[in-house]
Amino acid sequence: MSVRNESVESTRRAAKLGDAQAQRRLGWMYAKGQGVSRDDAKAVKWFQKAAEQGDAKSQYNLGVMYEDGRGVDTDSAEADKWYREAAQQGNCGAQFTLGLRYYYGQGVTEDRKVAAKWCRKAAKQKNEDGQYAAGWCHEEGVGVRKNLSKALSFYKLAAAGGHEKAIAAISRLKVERQ
Repeated sequence: MSVRNESVESTRRAAKLGDAQAQRRLGWMYAKGQGVSRDDAKAVKWFQKAAEQGDAKSQYNLGVMYEDGRGVDTDSAEADKWYREAAQQGNCGAQFTLGLRYYYGQGVTEDRKVAAKWCRKAAKQKNEDGQYAAGWCHEEGVGVRKNLSKALSFYKLAAAGGHEKAIAAISRLKVERQ
């Protein structure tokens, strides 16, 4: 048996015994076709098991699967449920995604204040997309009072990680402020 097959088998054994981390890892393997044939339905099965145990990364992954209709029918309400579960546990990807969903009214009632709140939560956890979005909210006054100093601060945080839109926003703001 190859090392790769041993890894898959040991992960599968642990997942079947209820190990949430192994369940998430096995879900990821099926979602990406790593060490196993890609199978979105099996990925959902394992993400679901881990998500129901409170694994925030699996909750986020399950939200993505429902949003994209991978292995399940597209279900915006179910995606929102899992994103919210993960976001409330501090998953920054889910927080940013909820921010976007509230901004665009995607599966939820459009609410720019709530959108800005979730983007700021993601930003505080060093999520570069969240930092950029929080900067944009402050620059444009979306869901928060317009504040170019705060916008610039959030953009600088995102730019430090190489976020190209944030870098461009900083240049744009510097030109506009001159």
